[in-house]
Amino acid sequence: MFLLYFCVVFFLSFIIACTSDMGDTDGWAHIDEDLLLEISTRFFSYDDYIQLGLVCKEWRLKLPKIPNANNVPWLLIPEETEKNSYEDEEIVQLPVAGQEILDTHGLKERGIYHVMLPNMQMQNYVIRGSSHGWLIMVSLSEGTVLLLNPFTNVEFSLPHISTFPNVIKYEPDNHGDEYTLLDFQDRSETFDCDSAHKIQLLKVVINSPPDCNNHNFMAAAIYGFQRRLAFYKPNDMRWVEFPTRNTEFEDVIFFGEKIYAVNHAGQLYEFDTNTKSGRLEGGIHEVRPPSRVDTSTLTIKYLIGCANGSLLMLVRHFRTPLNRRRYDETYKFDIYELKKDGKKWSRVYNLDDYILMIGFTSSVQIPASYPKTGNQIFFSDNMIEKSIDYAVAQDLGVFSLENRRFYRLLLDMKFFCPPLWLLP
Repeated sequence: MFLLYFCVVFFLSFIIACTSDMGDTDGWAHIDEDLLLEISTRFFSYDDYIQLGLVCKEWRLKLPKIPNANNVPWLLIPEETEKNSYEDEEIVQLPVAGQEILDTHGLKERGIYHVMLPNMQMQNYVIRGSSHGWLIMVSLSEGTVLLLNPFTNVEFSLPHISTFPNVIKYEPDNHGDEYTLLDFQDRSETFDCDSAHKIQLLKVVINSPPDCNNHNFMAAAIYGFQRRLAFYKPNDMRWVEFPTRNTEFEDVIFFGEKIYAVNHAGQLYEFDTNTKSGRLEGGIHEVRPPSRVDTSTLTIKYLIGCANGSLLMLVRHFRTPLNRRRYDETYKFDIYELKKDGKKWSRVYNLDDYILMIGFTSSVQIPASYPKTGNQIFFSDNMIEKSIDYAVAQDLGVFSLENRRFYRLLLDMKFFCPPLWLLP
């Protein structure tokens, strides 16, 4: 695949060099920067994008480390995979990562950029979020919560797993850490270190991307068996519980100066982080859940903040397929809109020139980058029960609202860590 891309670049560069008046042998190096960036957008694999910068020093300096394909969904794929044979239910171990094994042709056909995360970075971690181009990861052995930029490898730390409000006791010792956590009925239950680190955190989002000069980002997390909410502010040493209990949350987002969350029943919660006391204020939003939301079947609800100030609630429906695949898959989406200062949810059937991204990622709305690519939902797997297993088939793909069709991606693969969408 890279050879094909390189030939395209070679041909374009050769024409430029031959038709220009530069007259020196460094014509390749002095290719117009805008044209070089335009060529780089044809590289759907980040690994190939890196190879493009290795053509010469000048190209490497001109190309940004984070690709310019902004506002385009990137799919982050763990390198360590297993191929799934549904006919005999055998799992065949693939050769060493780095060889061209994973068939990404279907991704390119859909205009999807992808980046492979090396095994060294993933073998001891589970991903629990993607927000503003950063991954939120939990170390299985240490219980540390880490922010990682997969393009720059810059890291930031969040408070430890043991600092969540549902941790009654944390006992690190030479024989292995033990956690005592509150379960569904607020009873205590003890877990070993690896199990607690894997199941404690469900999803994390941040309000802005951190950088070397600005650590003033905030984070919100869904955690524990009760799926409660916790909050992090700059320089906090612990996760702080939201002023609400006895409800199971399914998604949380930062939008404007507030945090919005939705529970299993579709009830909206609103919290203000910009208060004089510094404490979170708010609770149940006065708007009732959409009347048609079905809570009797398996669903996950997502919240998306829109450019026009309105909120979207996306209801994702699951069913068990008739074939021999083991896990539930998405078969339907319902979308509701709450207009700014509105009092009632209304049904939405068209996204126009926008795309929705959902999964472990922050639930976001982005404008379509190319004509006729809007009105779609990009979804990845965030069923926490599935990610606890070792290798699972993924519920991953694109849904077109225009023709009501699903386009499944990487169907024949099982991943130790779920692929997820990333917005650089």
